[in-house]
Amino acid sequence: MTTPLADRLASLGLHATSQGLSDLIARATKARWGATELLEHLADEEQKERGRRSLERRLSRSRLGRFKPMADYDWGWPRKIDREAVESALRLDFLEGARNVVIVAPQGLGKTMIAQNIAHQAVLKGHSALFVTASQLLLDLGAQDTSRALDRRLRHYTSRTSLLVIDEMGYLAYDARNADLLFQVVARRYEQRSLVMTTNLAFSDWPTIFPNAACATALIDRVIHHADVLAIEGESYRRREAEEAATTRKAKSKR
Repeated sequence: MTTPLADRLASLGLHATSQGLSDLIARATKARWGATELLEHLADEEQKERGRRSLERRLSRSRLGRFKPMADYDWGWPRKIDREAVESALRLDFLEGARNVVIVAPQGLGKTMIAQNIAHQAVLKGHSALFVTASQLLLDLGAQDTSRALDRRLRHYTSRTSLLVIDEMGYLAYDARNADLLFQVVARRYEQRSLVMTTNLAFSDWPTIFPNAACATALIDRVIHHADVLAIEGESYRRREAEEAATTRKAKSKR
């Protein structure tokens, strides 16, 4: 039940104190807290509550959705993977120097999973992060019908986000306008804020993503200039899971 005092505390932004006011008064009375002890407890609880709310907001804005934690990653499956470099990226070592991370791997080797976990670690450490596929990013930017609206969306992806993760670069080809839009995102973040990108293509094949774009080479240069490139090689893990499931079904059907 709310009280006038609880309402006043809530209006001042002291939500934790407002919501637990009755319990706080009872606890302080029983323990015979002095003014200093009461205020220290109030400050501690408000700090915890604001930290929790801030984390919830960052997680919501990150658009990460559900993903598998790195504890589920099968390090023994890829034929080639630099585990130390991946774990360095998960520790966010690259953020300090506004470096990029580019994960290059065929389909089904966990590059999206790794990128999602990097973004999640950034959120947990107090950074703002945004996870988006290349198609979603370019569709959003391309839908802006005025230069002012476009500039506002570009700021959303550049100056307002500490870590931007662009997933699935290379699965679709884009026209020159889309190449220009992506170049603007990369160029605005260049040497200012970090970028994580996943791709299934070697850098030499990136011009095929933007076959008619003059900025393709400049785009690649800015992405990889200050980048840690994590190359993963091997067969698709999802294919292995599908084959194992099919084998299990066949074995059950013969019983």
